Amino acid sequence: MNKPKYFDIHGHINFSKFDDDREEVIKAMRDEGVWAITVGTDLKTSKEVVELAEKNENIFATVGLHPDDNREEIFDAKNYGELVKGDKVVAIGECGLDYFRIKDGEEDRTKKRQKENFVKQVEFALENDLPLMMHFRPSGKTMDAYEDGLEILSEYKEKHKEKLRGNSHFFAGNLEIAKKFVELGFTLSFTGVITFADSYDEIIKEIPLESIMAETDCPFVAPVPYRGKRCEPVYVKEVAERIAEIRGEDVEMVKKALVDNAFRVFLNG
Repeated sequence: MNKPKYFDIHGHINFSKFDDDREEVIKAMRDEGVWAITVGTDLKTSKEVVELAEKNENIFATVGLHPDDNREEIFDAKNYGELVKGDKVVAIGECGLDYFRIKDGEEDRTKKRQKENFVKQVEFALENDLPLMMHFRPSGKTMDAYEDGLEILSEYKEKHKEKLRGNSHFFAGNLEIAKKFVELGFTLSFTGVITFADSYDEIIKEIPLESIMAETDCPFVAPVPYRGKRCEPVYVKEVAERIAEIRGEDVEMVKKALVDNAFRVFLNG
């Protein structure tokens, strides 16, 4: 399998923001040598991304339940079982913990629901020998969602070692949290935020390049010079180049390493 120039490991090309020109966006990806993983956030969108991936050679899919986007759905492995049978599904998620919008009086119930859904998806990933695509968003000025997530992951890692693997997407933790993920064998991915904010420069410099990947989270957070516009998978180029700049390393070497990392984690190569 010939590798692409760039690999956007997390985006949402199935979202309605792309309804008017989805085929043109995908063609631009092909022209620019960009592959992408389109991420499910519940059962409905998981079906959408699988269908999209099966139609396009340069697109892959994840299936799973976001911790906060669909508060009515409870993860049921039976409902997702058929979806993981195809070879274009490369991870389970996006799953994890999101404490950012928890309302007063709902904390215990919400955290319990999120943790139960996350554990179910960790076990589902292990059963199907797939990596996790994880989403963690803490409450204001804390690392609580990351800390709780790492506690769950650490317990499963003790039992399953190399089989439990995956990526923490749109990483927004601190260096201490980053190092804990790396120690457990997980990777971290960064978005266009790093092109206009220096909050994560230290992390990108300090952790091994083999633990880093690039993403867009499109249609959100377009990088410089596209801020204020709809983000697209081809903009992952700006993220990859900025990672190289922050690390002070050769851009071609870093671009290749980022693609290699994506293949290692998600495509067993």
